[in-house]
Amino acid sequence: MADSDPSGLRELVKRGRAHYLAGEHKEAVDCLTQVLREKAAYADVYDMLGIIYHQEGRLSEAEEMFREALRINPAYTEAALNLVVTCNDLGKYAEAKSIYERAMAASKRAPRELDPFAKGKIANMHAEVGEAYRAVGLYADAILEYERALALCPAFLDIRTELGDTRREMGDAAGAIRELEHVRAENARFVAGRVHLGLAYYAAGRREDAAAEWRAALAEAPEHRPARMYLSLVQPAGKSSGPTG
Repeated sequence: MADSDPSGLRELVKRGRAHYLAGEHKEAVDCLTQVLREKAAYADVYDMLGIIYHQEGRLSEAEEMFREALRINPAYTEAALNLVVTCNDLGKYAEAKSIYERAMAASKRAPRELDPFAKGKIANMHAEVGEAYRAVGLYADAILEYERALALCPAFLDIRTELGDTRREMGDAAGAIRELEHVRAENARFVAGRVHLGLAYYAAGRREDAAAEWRAALAEAPEHRPARMYLSLVQPAGKSSGPTG
């Protein structure tokens, strides 16, 4: 499941992008909206959804998607231009002109900067190599690849979560906690980050802190089975493990 496995989240993005490029919009939206439910900071996911919504005539929703892409990555020129087109279509001409001027100024300031799509693609390639190293127990090499990915895309919280997990697996509980607390600070509603931070706290013997993270995860996703299962490790039998409706 994507919500308990950060690599599964990237697989959803990959599938959604493939559907998007193939013009299979319904399938793309199904995948990409699942990514959004995880509250992960993928600017290109918002941009792809914005383009789909724009093509379907859902202009206000498209505008919201492009604005969120730019909030995550203010240097995302493609999303800025897509927002310009959408604002024009909505009759927001002055705002469109202002957004366009800012986007062009930013582009001129960084002519050699990789575009966000290329950065994300390369970052995900580093993460995939990291996963391969991690799978065979080469943790130091895995960490190096995850760090290379994050140097390109520091907002990719799923990759930082995997970095934290790798540190935990190699016995570096303090390093794991440091990375996963960073994830929480960036997005406290990112369920996978809270679940894995709980595991890091548990590995460090901080059972109450672990339980607090799993409860927070359940507050966001009440049906999250891994969080409920982990919480049962530290919670007396019969005590409620999450919100009830």
